[in-house]
Amino acid sequence: MSFADSLVQGLRNLVDYTGGLVSPTVRLGVTGLSRSGKTVFITALVHALIAGGKLPVFGAQAEGRIRKVSLAPQPDDTVPRFPYEDHLAALTGSDRRWPHSTNRISELRLVIEYESRSAWSGGVSTLTVDIVDYPGEWLLDLPLLDKTYTEWSRETLALARVAPRARLSADFLAALAALPAGTAADEGTARRLAESFTLFLRSCRNESVSLSSLPPGRFLMPGDLEGSPALTFAPLEAEEGARLQASSLFAMMERRYEAYKTHVVRPFFRDHFARLDRQIVLIDALSALNAGSAAVADLESALGDVLKAFRTGRNNLLGQIFAPRIDRVLFAATKADHLHHINHDRLEAIVRLLAERAARRAEGAGAKVDVAAIAAVRATREASAKQGRSAVPCIVGVPLAGESLDKERFDGVAEAAVFPGDLPDNPALALDPDSEGLDLRFLRFRPPEPERGADGRLRALPHIRLDRALEFLIGDRLS
Repeated sequence: MSFADSLVQGLRNLVDYTGGLVSPTVRLGVTGLSRSGKTVFITALVHALIAGGKLPVFGAQAEGRIRKVSLAPQPDDTVPRFPYEDHLAALTGSDRRWPHSTNRISELRLVIEYESRSAWSGGVSTLTVDIVDYPGEWLLDLPLLDKTYTEWSRETLALARVAPRARLSADFLAALAALPAGTAADEGTARRLAESFTLFLRSCRNESVSLSSLPPGRFLMPGDLEGSPALTFAPLEAEEGARLQASSLFAMMERRYEAYKTHVVRPFFRDHFARLDRQIVLIDALSALNAGSAAVADLESALGDVLKAFRTGRNNLLGQIFAPRIDRVLFAATKADHLHHINHDRLEAIVRLLAERAARRAEGAGAKVDVAAIAAVRATREASAKQGRSAVPCIVGVPLAGESLDKERFDGVAEAAVFPGDLPDNPALALDPDSEGLDLRFLRFRPPEPERGADGRLRALPHIRLDRALEFLIGDRLS
């Protein structure tokens, strides 16, 4: 970060800090890679607090100390508001559908009125929670700030030539190979290469592959930058003397890469990311486990990059004023309702192992780190099915229309009982490239039927350990 950026950031942090003395505020970052359930998590969390849902592990709620939770206008007028009402309507409407995923940054402000345990507080206190929702793909861009275009190109092309990326990158690599040495800068060539590179990145996200480490993140989540020159570049093989030729394609791509860092990555870090107090990282570990050991290894690498990007540690007074740190990070393995509860501890153990090296670094800096297997909205219930003389633990729900299993295709109306398989007792087996793989069967289910009270009001949606996540992330601020 430049000196000017640091100065602006320090002044903004000072404003945030002084405002927090009058009205205590927590800025909670919510992120996760594609299909991890960020939108559903925020919607369910907000609704559970507003509707007074069953949250037995969330101390302030369980003790009856929360008086009222309400939405308030967000503080940043230039940032889109998280469309909570639209997403809740999608989850609970007559067609019961999952809302669209996050593709840009958004915010939502919650105000929690609660009875404090502290005698000096005078009874009722207020905590403001600013929820900052952003795509995890953008987070993976932060390491680019310390890499030159040549370094990024070399690393990206090396990965593209190794399985499982190799078969997916064939068209892009063929286009690169067809370029004559010393190709001159040309908009049409740059656009074709950028489009081919983007198609390669998108193919790496397919469920059968489920790779996670795919920067630049805006190529997958462009938002309002789609088609701009800052997103029209691709990695190139470095040529001798290419950087000295201002008219070369290499120099053109290098300028755009640097523009991407300057005008896309740095403002995100300065204006949003560097101001967070708490962070939850949602992880779709089940998709990676389903895709195989290469996808699991790539997820481990991505989690390491994610936590390296965080400014974690314990906040002292000066640090809290001028350079606040994220002092709590929760890694949450989502879609726990796709497994029987006997596998939840195993899922947590796998994610704990995936995040182990990154978590050690954060804990060493004084931050608290936890791992939980959650389902912000529980779409299934548990049952047992007889198989011969044995009882098989199953999950029961309504699969989405078009889902199929063992040649059976589901219509989106009928319930189905599914044995999803078991995760290994030893989490290291899930990361072992030489293991025989896991026999897992995951279906996507419709959201559950909404329930209403006698007064007609919508009740909180069923969940798995949403209360545990809340307690870790903000429970200490409601004491």
